[in-house]
Amino acid sequence: MFATEDLGVFLGLDVGETAHHGHGLTPAGKKVFDKQLPNSEPKLRAVFDRLAAKFGTVLVIVDQPPPSAPSP
Repeated sequence: MFATEDLGVFLGLDVGETAHHGHGLTPAGKKVFDKQLPNSEPKLRAVFDRLAAKFGTVLVIVDQPPPSAPSP
C-alpha cells in the first residue's frame, strides 16, 4: 500500500468505444489534464508516461460502463 501524499496525479479515465476522456488532478486539487484520449494502448501509455515524468506517480481510476445486457 501507499499513501495518497506519494501520488503526483489522480487521472480519471472515462472509457468509450472509440475514444476515452482523461481528467487529471494533483493531490491539492489542481487540474493538470483534461483531454480526449485515443482508444489505443500505446498512446494511452505515452500519456501516462508524460504525466509521470512531470508529476510523479499516476493513479488511474477507470470509469467503464458494463456491457449492455441482452434483451429477454
